Amino acid sequence: MSATPAASIDTAKVLGHFINGVDVADTNRPAPVNDPATGEITKYVAMAASETVAAAIDAAEAAFPAWRNTPPAKRAKVMFKFKQLLEEHADEIVAAITSEHGKVLDDAMGEFLRGVEVVDYACGIPEMLKGEYSKNVGPAIDSWSEFQPLGVVAGITPFNFPAMVPMWMYPMAIACGNTFILKPSEKDPTAPMLCARLLQEAGLPDGVFNLVNGDKEAVDALLNDARVQAVSFVGSTPIAEYIYTTGTKNGKRVQALGGAKNHAVVMPDADIDNAVNALIGAAYGSCGERCMAISVAVCVGDETADEVVRMMQERLSKLKVGNGTDTSNDMGPLITKAHHDKVRDYINIGVEEGADLVVDGRSLVVDGHEDGFFLGPCLFDNVTQDMRIYQEEIFGPVLCVVRAESEEQAMQLIDSHEYGNGTCIFTRDGEAARYFADNIKVGMVGINVPLPVPVAYHSFGGWKRSLFGDLFAYGPDSVRFYTRRKTITQRWPSGGVRESAQFSFPSHS
Repeated sequence: MSATPAASIDTAKVLGHFINGVDVADTNRPAPVNDPATGEITKYVAMAASETVAAAIDAAEAAFPAWRNTPPAKRAKVMFKFKQLLEEHADEIVAAITSEHGKVLDDAMGEFLRGVEVVDYACGIPEMLKGEYSKNVGPAIDSWSEFQPLGVVAGITPFNFPAMVPMWMYPMAIACGNTFILKPSEKDPTAPMLCARLLQEAGLPDGVFNLVNGDKEAVDALLNDARVQAVSFVGSTPIAEYIYTTGTKNGKRVQALGGAKNHAVVMPDADIDNAVNALIGAAYGSCGERCMAISVAVCVGDETADEVVRMMQERLSKLKVGNGTDTSNDMGPLITKAHHDKVRDYINIGVEEGADLVVDGRSLVVDGHEDGFFLGPCLFDNVTQDMRIYQEEIFGPVLCVVRAESEEQAMQLIDSHEYGNGTCIFTRDGEAARYFADNIKVGMVGINVPLPVPVAYHSFGGWKRSLFGDLFAYGPDSVRFYTRRKTITQRWPSGGVRESAQFSFPSHS
C-alpha cells in the first residue's frame, strides 16, 4: 500500500494506535481508508514504525506479571462487562464495518455477533483453566498439571472480518492470562479500534491489550521481537506461510490460517431449489470476500449441472447490488479499487481459458455510486481443473461450476486441491453424506450446510495449505494455543525419617 505524504492531509483524520491504555497519535506514512461504495477517502491510518511496535511490546511486557496473577474469575468479569459494552455499541461498530469494508449492514451485524460469541465463550475461562490432579501417584507423592499463560502474544488479522477475526484471538488470549498486541488490517481499522476502547471501559488494565496499525514493517517487528511468544494470523496462504516460517524460526508458537477454495458438491438427489439458494448466499454474500465462501460448485451429472446453472442464472438476475447501508441490497462493493481490478482480471482470465461465463457482472454500474468498487455476480460453467479460476482463490463474487460423473470423482477433485479449508455436500442420501464427511480431506465439512463455520465452543481451521500450525482458532484449541501445560509432582517426607539415596529410576513395580 502506498502511503500519502503526511504534510498533504489533515492530521485530525489520521487514525493512530492504542498503546498502554491511551490513543497514540501518529502521522507516520499515513495510508488512505476508503468508503468502497463511493470510492471517497474518509480517513487515513498511520503505518506504525518498528519503534512504535516496540513501545506496544514494552507496555504488554510490563502489564503481564500482574495480569498473569489476576484470578481467572476476575479476568472473566472483564469479559462479561466487555460483552455487555459490545452489545450496547453494536450499531456503531457495525456501521464502521460497512463504511470501510462495504458489506451490507445485516451481514456486518452477523459478523459482529459471531465475534461476540467468542467473548461469551471466554467468560467461562475459570472452568477451562482447571488442571488435573492425582493424589498418591507414588508413596505420599501427589501430581497435578496446570495451564500457564505464555506472556506477550500477537494477532495479525485480515480486512474481510475486521471485528470478528480479531475477536477469534484476543478474548481467549487475554482470558488465559496473556497480554496482547493486535495488528488489524489497515484497510478497515475503525471497528477494532472501537473494540479496543471498550475493553478499557470494561476494566481491562492498561497494557494488557494494545493495537498498532501498520503494514509489513509492523508485522516483521512483531515476528522478530523475542518478547512476543506467539502469533495468530488469518489471511492469504503466501502470507500465512511467511508468518509461520518466520515466527517459528524465531522460536514462537504460530497458528497461521491461509487461503481456501471451498467446494460444494451437489448430488443428483439433492433438493436443488434449496441448494441453489444456499449456493447464492455462500458464494456471493459479503461479495465473496470470505475464506469460507463457496467458490466451486461440483455438480454430479450433467442434468444436475444444467438445472443448477439454469436456476442460478434466473436468481442472480434478481440479486440487488448497492451501498451496504441499504439493507434491501444483497451485496455491496469490493473493499478497494485494487482488489476490484484483481477480481475483474480473474474473470477475464476465465473467459480466455475457455470457461463459459453465463452470468457476467463486469458491466455493473450502481446509480449514484459510479466511483464505487462494485462488481456484479459472475457465474462460470464448464470449468476444469487446469484453469487458474479453479486453482486460485479469487476472493470475489465469482462461482465456478465443475461437472463430475460421481461422488467419488467430486471428492477426488476436492482432495487433490492444495487448499482444505471448508466444503459441503447437498444430498438426501445419508450414506453418501456420511461417506463424504468421514473421508474428505478438508478441515470443516457441511452436510446441507453451505458455510460450516464452527460455533465459538468448537474450533475453526482447515487442512493442507489452509492452515500452518497444529491448532485451530478459538474454541478449545485456543486454550491449548495460548497456554503452556506445566506438570508438578510433590512429596513431603514424614518428619524425622531418614532416607537413603535411590539410584534406580522411580516406578511402581
